[in-house]
Order: sequence, then structure tokens, then C-alpha cells
Amino acid sequence: MTVHDEELAEGAGHDGHDGYVPSRRRLERERHRRRRARRATAIGAVSTLVTGAVLYLVVVNAPGWPRTKETFFDWGYAREAFPVVLEGLWLNVRLLLVCGAAVLVLGMLIAVARTLRGPVFFPLRFLAAAYTDFFRGLPLIINLMIVVLGVPALRLQGVTVDPVLLGGTALTLTYSAYVAEVFRAGIESVHPSQRAAARSLGLSNRQALRYVVLPQAVRRQVPPLLNDLVSLQKDTGLVSIGGAVDAVRAADIIVGRSLNYTPYIVAGLVFVALTIPMTRFTDWVTARMDRRRAQGGVA
Repeated sequence: MTVHDEELAEGAGHDGHDGYVPSRRRLERERHRRRRARRATAIGAVSTLVTGAVLYLVVVNAPGWPRTKETFFDWGYAREAFPVVLEGLWLNVRLLLVCGAAVLVLGMLIAVARTLRGPVFFPLRFLAAAYTDFFRGLPLIINLMIVVLGVPALRLQGVTVDPVLLGGTALTLTYSAYVAEVFRAGIESVHPSQRAAARSLGLSNRQALRYVVLPQAVRRQVPPLLNDLVSLQKDTGLVSIGGAVDAVRAADIIVGRSLNYTPYIVAGLVFVALTIPMTRFTDWVTARMDRRRAQGGVA
């Protein structure tokens, strides 16, 4: 008799309410798992506390700690910088929302162009591939400098010189190249039989792409897309190189006046506080999709 048969035999009774009664073996196994979980949690907590205490002692006992504390962790400058940095952060949030939407749309169009079939679409495929290769290879900071500083220098009529709009354009150009590759990977991961089945049902190539391929591709690529949006949220702080007063620039103004770097720490912590919920949400979505794949569900 197998272990499973023994458990079924031991748990074959009822509790008087037609409910299943777990076997003694299963109850013992669950108790053992709970004990292991509690033990692992306790060990992890103690290890974290010990590591934190060691790092704290190393830092505060360093020879230059008093000067570092005064320069980077001054509570007075932190209180002064916080409301100003928080006000500038609203610009970063708006850039994230607008640029994020533009990146998703442009990235999808580029990915579709790269996956078009037939020799007639070769120019589109070539241009889309050149776009992704160029902007993925070009450092974002250089792209921002070219767009934010170079476009106004051309003095073109009707072209904006607003550093916010130009910075958002540079962010969109760079991140759409990365997102396009994410979408393309999702499109190519859909088995060709899906497209063939759609065609056999009378759908055109465009309809098969829109109603069959793209929904599956997007669903599969949600975690990497969210990771790109998290990175975009952090990089919105780079628009400050053009003079836009975001959270980073607001901190920089106070630093330039006081020669104290605490506002930079405040700005960094504000960005971290904004990023952590997005990161945890990405981890939750990834774990959820992994569980669905393990259970044989649709990914």
C-alpha cells in the first residue's frame, strides 16, 4: 500500500458533518511544515538584525563618520528639502504616466513592424530594427543631452524648447526601443499554430494578429513590461539636466545654496518609496503567472 493509500485509509472517516478528516500522517506533516516555516522566519530575522548591527557599527565607528553625518544626514536640511522635493516629484509622476503610455504604444507599433511578413514589408522591418538597435545602444544620458540641449540650439520654428517635453521625448525614444523588443519576444513566443488556427476560422492576418496573437503576447510579457516601467520611473529624474525642476533638480537647488548633500538623500529616498510598491506589484504578478503556468493554466 502506498503512502497516499494509507492517508486515504486513515482519513476515510467523517467528523459527523460529512466533512473530510485529514489523516494523522497529513496532520503531522503540516505541523512539521509550520515548525520549519517558523524556524526559518526566526533565523532570517536574527540574521538580518545581526547583519544590520554589524553594518551600523562599521559605519558609525569609521573615522570620517561625524563629517559624513553632518554633510549627508542633517535633519534640518532634510526637513527643509522634503516638501520641495515632494513638489518636484509630481513632475516625475506626470512624466511617468505620459511617457509610459507613449512608450507602450510606440513600442507595440515597432514590434509589430518588426514581425510583419512578406518582402513588401522589408523596409518597415529594416527601419524598426535600425531604430531598436540605435536607441538601445545609445546611452540614455547622451540621448537626453542631444534632444534637450541640441534641439533648442537648432532654433527651429514651431518646435518646443520646453525641457520637460524634450526630456520626455528622449525618454520615450529610448524606452520604446526596449519595450519593442519585449513585445517582439512575446509575439514570437506565440506558437504559429495559433495564427494558423485563426486563419482557418476566416480571420485575416491583421485580425489574427489583433485578436489572437497580441493578447497572448502582451499577457506573457507583463512582468518585463512592468520592470521597464519601474526603470522609467527612476530615469525620469534625468530630465533635470535640462533645467526642469523635478525632485532631483529641487534637491540640487538646495544643495547649491547650502553645500550640504542631505537633499540628495531625501530625493533618493522619495524615489525609493515610489519604486518599492511598483517593484512588489511586479513580483506579485510574476509569482502569480508562475503559479498559473505550474498549474497548467493559461499564461
